[in-house]
Amino acid sequence: MNRITKKFKDKGSDKLMSLFITAGYPDLESTVDLILGFEKNGADIIELGMPFSDPLADGPTIQFSSDVAISKGISIDKIFDMVAEVRKSSQIPIILMGYMNPVLRYGVSKFCEKAASVGVDGLILPDIPVEESGLIEDEASENNLPIIYLVAPNTSDERMKLADQKSGGFVYCVSVTGVTGARDGGELSKSVATFIERVRTNVTENPVLVGFGIKSYDDAQNIASNADGFIVGSALIDTIRKAYPSENWKKDVFSFVHSLKFGK
Repeated sequence: MNRITKKFKDKGSDKLMSLFITAGYPDLESTVDLILGFEKNGADIIELGMPFSDPLADGPTIQFSSDVAISKGISIDKIFDMVAEVRKSSQIPIILMGYMNPVLRYGVSKFCEKAASVGVDGLILPDIPVEESGLIEDEASENNLPIIYLVAPNTSDERMKLADQKSGGFVYCVSVTGVTGARDGGELSKSVATFIERVRTNVTENPVLVGFGIKSYDDAQNIASNADGFIVGSALIDTIRKAYPSENWKKDVFSFVHSLKFGK
């Protein structure tokens, strides 16, 4: 059974927490330690970002982290090495998230084969519309790499159903239309409930995780109240950016992660 599927099967009534971290940020040496520390502090799934120089769907926070990682020499092969290192001591589900251009440059077949061989559990490619998934869908399927598709408030009911049909693991609900970034929790909670109700009507085959804008335990509980869990990215990157490179920066980051999941 795929690690993502097993995680949802075993979760019971708990809300799963998926964390996005840019591979190679804040430095190449820290990514594996961060992933393992996130797991110890409540993370259920890791979305490992593949930095790209033109991240159209990302706000300034994740753009910054991608720029730093690229400047320090991150590459697809180094990301694969990081996953392989994590697999020596952890079975936490790891999803590679990023843009299609670096995958095409690496070679779709080679990328999918290598990802599967090191222990990647799925892919999120925000710039590939579900209707154009043929670019990678067959190769991913042959290597047992489910693709997780995104739906947003402006996604039609028909496209939600198609995303549900083609997704494996879960469907990623973008709580607001726009780029990534932490937002005011009150702003989000007012609009997201109606959106998630519509998602639940149309997405019936997969669990649902909601992301974009969550920055606290209260945000997570309110926004994901009718979902299976939540995703945090920009707020985590912001926390790393503020703490690094102080002596206890990892401790501060892990404390933030623990508070997101448990509220204390």
